[in-house]
Amino acid sequence: MKRVAFVFVGLVVCLPGFAQQTFVGVRLKEIARAEGVQDNALIGYGLVVGLSGSGDTNRNHATLQSVANTLSHFGVNVTTDDLNSRNVAAVMVTSTLPAFAEPGQKLDVSVASIGDARNLSGGTLLLAPLDGPDGQLYALAQGAISTGSYKVQSFGSSEQKNHPTAGNVPEGATVQRAAPLGLPGDGSSINVILYQPDFTTATRVAQAIQRTVPGARATAAHAGKVVVRFPQAMSVVQSVSQIENVMVEPDQVARVVVNERTGTVVAGGNVRLASVTISQGDLRVSIKTDYLVSQPDGIYGEPSRNIRTAVVPESKIAVNEGDARMVNLPNGATVADLIGALKSIHLSTRDVISVLQSIKAAGALRGELLIQ
Repeated sequence: MKRVAFVFVGLVVCLPGFAQQTFVGVRLKEIARAEGVQDNALIGYGLVVGLSGSGDTNRNHATLQSVANTLSHFGVNVTTDDLNSRNVAAVMVTSTLPAFAEPGQKLDVSVASIGDARNLSGGTLLLAPLDGPDGQLYALAQGAISTGSYKVQSFGSSEQKNHPTAGNVPEGATVQRAAPLGLPGDGSSINVILYQPDFTTATRVAQAIQRTVPGARATAAHAGKVVVRFPQAMSVVQSVSQIENVMVEPDQVARVVVNERTGTVVAGGNVRLASVTISQGDLRVSIKTDYLVSQPDGIYGEPSRNIRTAVVPESKIAVNEGDARMVNLPNGATVADLIGALKSIHLSTRDVISVLQSIKAAGALRGELLIQ
């Protein structure tokens, strides 16, 4: 029995000390990137063929001209007046060229109609060049389109799922030109760009790099940029490799994100409230209208054209105002405490969002309120 009691006491004493030594941090590559390492947007124009009568109509002259130009490459000479088919649709093709992409790499492609096509399901994208912002060709796209939707019409009735005029071609593009590498310098210095600029985080990044990377000198240029200089020039890959695995504890911004469309409220754990009292009233107005039919019982003498059945509306209005419900929160309470207290008095999510907006206007929310 003594041995069991001794082990239990030892656990109770050691656990708090272990929790105090825990370092909460992330790798630098999770919160920042090297300047020049970025994705590039690609865009192109193409034709989707094989549609079952759901393509562009003859009013789209660009589609007809594109079909005629495409057929001319195969020795078929036709004019736009000779074409009368709704199995073709003109589309815009977009993709993203990741950093360090090399020729032969596959990319996903997005396709969207630019004409009056009704449905792209079952279509095939013909060979379409994809250009970058500099006007150079970087990839070629082609393949079967997957829309994940359908649209059925018959005698004025229709049934639709998702969006049938836009789709994807998985791995439908092949890189033809390597992605431009925009890393500046010769490896003697690297600029680290934070995804979320913050002065405290930038200072911590500079301190962590100087503490971890031997000989490196890091300086926070501003809230979103840290300049790292090395004692001697080395390859860019070695420079980035040395600093991307540095552990940093980023600072968290006190922020509450509210989405009024979906009724979602997300708050960080460091969002606090000042002392506040909330009173929420409950006013309900009910209007009910009944339509009564008034018809004459009998007619004496010669019938008149002015005698007819009349519909008389009768409205009933009821107003019910409940007692105001009150919530008191002490100084330093969190948003989670607030939402829990409001839920205890049976407030809906929409009412909770309204209360948060009022608390922010009163200056009792110690943080940023972001409404989407």
